[in-house]
Amino acid sequence: MAENGRDFGRFYGEHFAGLCKQLYAYHGDRAEAQDLVQEAFVRAWMRWATVSRYQDPAAWVRQVAWRLAVSRWRRTRTALAFAHRQREQHAPPPDPEHVTLVAALATLPENQRRAVVLHHLADLSVAEIAEQEGAAVGTVKSWLHRGRAALAGQLDDTSAATVLDGRYDDGRA
Repeated sequence: MAENGRDFGRFYGEHFAGLCKQLYAYHGDRAEAQDLVQEAFVRAWMRWATVSRYQDPAAWVRQVAWRLAVSRWRRTRTALAFAHRQREQHAPPPDPEHVTLVAALATLPENQRRAVVLHHLADLSVAEIAEQEGAAVGTVKSWLHRGRAALAGQLDDTSAATVLDGRYDDGRA
């Protein structure tokens, strides 16, 4: 096995650079050419007992590298064709009221923010929030009261009414 390893090492040293130049000329990307030749050499190493007996083992490695290049090119072409067939989907810009609301909610303490979001945007009852948060119903009512008061001070009357009445919709499904 050690003799085979030395033979392969010598073979690799003699042919790697030349094969890289050939694949670079074919492929046009030096780093990709080096990767392809390296992969071909790995495959040759795995079959070295057989490949070493070929009349021209370098031709076998070159052929494997070229086939790998074609395979990668085909995969890339298929992926690009798929991408071009996809419709462009643009998300609508956020509603200015949504941006204002998110900014105002970010100023609330975490428990108040969760309570307001769960109650007014997710339509959970106070009891459901209390169960989910592991808190007493009175505590959730307190969080909601404080959260609404803080939001009312930051949002104009229309925005506050929209959010607090549960009519807020950012236009996205």
